[in-house]
Amino acid sequence: MTTLSDTALNRILIDGDPGVGLPITDRGLNYGDGLFETLLVRDGRPCQWPRHRRRLELGGCRLGIALPPIELLPDEVGVLIRGISEGVLKILVTRGDGGRGYAPAPGAVARRVLTLHPVPAYPADWYRNGIAIRRCDTPATENSALAGIKHLNRLDSVLARAEWSDPGIAEGLMAGPDGAIIGGTMTNLFLWDDSGLSTPAVDRCGIAGTVRELAIEMARRHGIPCLEGRVSPDDLGRARGLFLTNSVAGVWPVRRLDGRQYDLARLPRGFIEGLQRAAHTPEATWP
Repeated sequence: MTTLSDTALNRILIDGDPGVGLPITDRGLNYGDGLFETLLVRDGRPCQWPRHRRRLELGGCRLGIALPPIELLPDEVGVLIRGISEGVLKILVTRGDGGRGYAPAPGAVARRVLTLHPVPAYPADWYRNGIAIRRCDTPATENSALAGIKHLNRLDSVLARAEWSDPGIAEGLMAGPDGAIIGGTMTNLFLWDDSGLSTPAVDRCGIAGTVRELAIEMARRHGIPCLEGRVSPDDLGRARGLFLTNSVAGVWPVRRLDGRQYDLARLPRGFIEGLQRAAHTPEATWP
């Protein structure tokens, strides 16, 4: 097996066939009318596939998009990742083609796009020694109808990520309209207070990340309290430690937030290491 290099041609399947572009009538292109999932591939198999599939199905129900038969995706993923030991798989589903105007065309057929990319070359010491992060000025849009799912309208995160260019800053935290912290531009946030965890609720905005879900399950399985609720900026200052989760990065302990330093020794390192292993464990069999 091989690993995709930064110079390798990314693999692309559109509705199961090799392709390089979408028609200009696609509603994902015109209106962001669709969903996506991003998965890590290790040892030639995807990680956390059932969680990503469930979130994709939830998003399809929420947006009223009739997803393709679910058995098609594993077969097509298998074709795309064949012979690749490690990569990043992106599954994108749009409502399909439509004319001008917001109203979906009757009988529109969803379009699926699968792409494979190299794994980002994150510095190794970000996991060992923690990352530096910042607060973003761009607010996260609040919409309970879209909260939690990975819809294609990600301009909040695009604008927030454009706020800095310092390569030493790994991530930026975003707040909702009321000032409550929602999470990172591409990550979910966890706070540690020496006895338990807390994480921002994602019922009004934000994404219900797959590793976030895994972390909550693992915490409760190990008897560690984990509260989902409102996280204020003051809570960040009171926390003993912070860490971020993401399906590709896994877990990033936070060393510094703006001018505040955090002692990584205060974090539950055994829990974080177990979460990192679990998040990046590929499916036992595939497909």
